[in-house]
Amino acid sequence: MTPGMTTRTLGPYFAFETGGPEPGWRTLGALFGDVPWTARRVADVADVLGTGDLRVAASIWQLGMAARLWSPVVGALVAEGVLLDLDPGRVWWRPVASGPLPLRIPAPAVRPGTSAADVADVMGGLLDPLAALTGRVARLAPGLLRGNAASALAGAVRTVAAARPDLAPAALDLGRRLLGHGTLRGTGTFTGGSFVRRSCCLYYRVPGGGTCGDCPLTGRPVTRA
Repeated sequence: MTPGMTTRTLGPYFAFETGGPEPGWRTLGALFGDVPWTARRVADVADVLGTGDLRVAASIWQLGMAARLWSPVVGALVAEGVLLDLDPGRVWWRPVASGPLPLRIPAPAVRPGTSAADVADVMGGLLDPLAALTGRVARLAPGLLRGNAASALAGAVRTVAAARPDLAPAALDLGRRLLGHGTLRGTGTFTGGSFVRRSCCLYYRVPGGGTCGDCPLTGRPVTRA
């Protein structure tokens, strides 16, 4: 089976295209160094949310990006037992007005090993520069950014479990193992199938907003915009 084939059936956040770059496509590595583009995108998110607080918008943008990067990796690990190789230099993307960021790789490739350390090595090459880029656009606490990465992981795990109940035990086990390793250690916990993080993404500061389902703050759970 071609790596990533099963993940496409789990939803748009889990899908990626294969093939070479075309006009308008750039590498993730280039994105991670593009502060002006990111600042404009965060400003767009702020407009959609109806907030003038760029810290809130930057946090929500980073969380969404982290979810996009986690999802195909989690899907391939749980559904196919392989660790996708998503090196920022060989993963291409193109800007879209809304929805999941389109991703493209020349051909599906896998990394050896599927341990928490192996996964952390792959994802660290994606999430660490993403966090650094976000921090250059808006001043956000490192713990908040790590919490967003954990929340994005938990969201991918829950999506797999909901779409494929037969894979739910493996998905939840993967989530628990990854949350106990490296920079994600201490960011949150799974209790049954529910995840609660230890930091806040700041969505409660959005006008008319509230707390998210995994928030440690008390309040009315809502779905993020």
